[in-house]
Amino acid sequence: MGVSIDDIRKLKELSGIGLTDAKVALVEAGGDFDKALAVLRKKGITKAEKKGDREARQGLIDSYVHNGRIGVLVEVNCETDFVARTDNFKSFVHEIALQVASMSPVYVSEADIPAAEMKRVRDEALERVKEEGKPAEIAEKIVDGQVKKYFEEKVLLNQTYIKDEKQTVADFVKENISKTGENLIIRQFKRIELGVTE
Repeated sequence: MGVSIDDIRKLKELSGIGLTDAKVALVEAGGDFDKALAVLRKKGITKAEKKGDREARQGLIDSYVHNGRIGVLVEVNCETDFVARTDNFKSFVHEIALQVASMSPVYVSEADIPAAEMKRVRDEALERVKEEGKPAEIAEKIVDGQVKKYFEEKVLLNQTYIKDEKQTVADFVKENISKTGENLIIRQFKRIELGVTE
């Protein structure tokens, strides 16, 4: 099965793999570009998860200001200074800054949610479910669902990625881990909005 050089190049760019690997993936997928990309993404995400425990202390701090009304600072870490200086990594960090500006998260990950805040939200949800007179056997599931939904938009990694609604920010991070070959960590962010105090 012949595959076009344009498809090979495009697959290489999107997946972050070499030209030979891109050609092999396309041949194995029978020339079906989308199928080849889906297979490579799955492989890349699996590799990305294995890299997740490697130490990341290099990286960048990026800023973004929207119309002089919203300002964002983000720190994203990688493993080496070499990757930190690449255009791909700089672009990735800037995309995270845009996400924070646009979607106004409060926490980077679920691990950052204070126990007291989690308890408060759970207690309020439980109170609402009791008032509605839901049976005890389904009440806990309803509460779990409501708590998850409440924090979904407040946790950066759980948010839908603004440039691809089929992905979460966590998926976008994993995709970039597979492209860079390094562990990437969104360490922290600060979002300031004119006239709004915490």
